[in-house]
Amino acid sequence: MNVSEVSSIALQTFLTMLVVMDPIGLAPIFIGLAGNRPSFERRKVALKAALVAGGIILVFGLVGRALLEHLGISLSAFRVAGGVLLFLIALDMVFARPSGSKETAEEGAEAQERQDISVFPLAIPLIAGPGTLASIMIQANTAHGNPLLLAVVFLVTAFVLALCYLALRLSGQIARVIGVTGVHVVTRVLGVLLGALAVQYIADGVVELLRGGLRTG
Repeated sequence: MNVSEVSSIALQTFLTMLVVMDPIGLAPIFIGLAGNRPSFERRKVALKAALVAGGIILVFGLVGRALLEHLGISLSAFRVAGGVLLFLIALDMVFARPSGSKETAEEGAEAQERQDISVFPLAIPLIAGPGTLASIMIQANTAHGNPLLLAVVFLVTAFVLALCYLALRLSGQIARVIGVTGVHVVTRVLGVLLGALAVQYIADGVVELLRGGLRTG
């Protein structure tokens, strides 16, 4: 293992988690859900959402592979499925459509009526949604059991999660500075990057599946 390997997995994890969690995109959603609440309550909700999402992501990153093995699902198949899911999310981001993989219209309506929105829908599925959980499992596997690389994956993910928390805390300022158009522009750019990463996930998974088939054939 060398510095280039560590920097490579750190950069890949950062880009993947950044585009999947989409901190900038969280700002207008948070305003819509909690904009009428006092500032101290919004800070409390933002912190709780970040902590709960972090716990969920950590659990999936550590035990996700064992869960797949218990269910008889190969990591290659999961990589392809995760890539397809991320590609669909990327399409929604590029075309500025509400993503059903994060929150349905019914869930959004329910969230407006809930007193505590930190766990649902903020922590899950908006921050720790299916795309995020699939990504952390794939990135954790990229470490190949190396404790240092695994630590890099979780530290970088924690940094992106901190950016999500800051976006929630500063949601009012972000919305005023960049506006709705600015949010859509940033989201579309991140969507293109996510689409490219999703295609790479699918390609890697297909190659691994074909290699496994050739070895058993």
